[in-house]
Amino acid sequence: MNGVVEQESLFLADLGRRVRHARTVRGLSRKTLSQSSGLSERYIAQLEGGQGNVSIILLRRVANAMGVRLDDLITGNDAIPDWPVVRDLVTRATPAQIAAAKAVLSGNAQGGGAMRQRVALVGLRGAGKSTLGRLTAERIGWTFIELNAEIERENALSVREIFAIYGQEGYRRLEQAALRRLTEHPGPMILATSGGIVAEPLTYDLLLQNFYSIWLRAKPEEHMQRVRDQGHLAMTGDHATAMQELRAVLMSREPLYARCQATVDTSDIPLDTMVERLTAAIETRFGLGARVASA
Repeated sequence: MNGVVEQESLFLADLGRRVRHARTVRGLSRKTLSQSSGLSERYIAQLEGGQGNVSIILLRRVANAMGVRLDDLITGNDAIPDWPVVRDLVTRATPAQIAAAKAVLSGNAQGGGAMRQRVALVGLRGAGKSTLGRLTAERIGWTFIELNAEIERENALSVREIFAIYGQEGYRRLEQAALRRLTEHPGPMILATSGGIVAEPLTYDLLLQNFYSIWLRAKPEEHMQRVRDQGHLAMTGDHATAMQELRAVLMSREPLYARCQATVDTSDIPLDTMVERLTAAIETRFGLGARVASA
């Protein structure tokens, strides 16, 4: 009997860890999740702490509020990080695509292809994606696109309105659709993404497969100060736990941001140096040095 109790305790602890990770990687506070799920902050804290019995109905409400699959919270797939991507792709695939995937996985097929001149900037709010992306694009003569602006243009709604009407899950669905269309955009481009794009496995994989992705990395204090300077503290919460929440989000997302093909550190340096570093990373990848120098 003691063994059964111990296994149940381990299950609840793992479940709580997965719920906490799903919440923090999406940048949601317990208060926000409480409001969107209709459950008390105390219940969510107990759930994340692995305490007590868990109602499957209430757990389903938590999963829906975060826009995650219930089975991912219950079973977990930590040993196979790309499993959510593979699962979602298989459910949408045609029989011919499934057959081709089986051939690749069994080692009976080969794939490849050159990446177009497309760069995606990834990072937490305040990393400098919009500012650096626009300045660097002007410098090398590429098109600059902000993903949120594309979503707003395509849906004739602001991001705030989209969240209010459709919720986080609806926004992420529109984000993926906009990104998929941008993969067909002609000509060189630099794309500024939202900070939470890494939280959606299929969308993030689509980005990594079609763009040369660069993580704009900065210290938590710099992220907070830049958001403060931009006047967006209402989006992060100007309260005593704001920095603590920001650190938790950054820590949960760091392994995902680290999947980018390159990293540019923007901490403690002037704006001009940031642009130089980002330009150099793009030049190195696409061999643009001579063209930029002659521009």
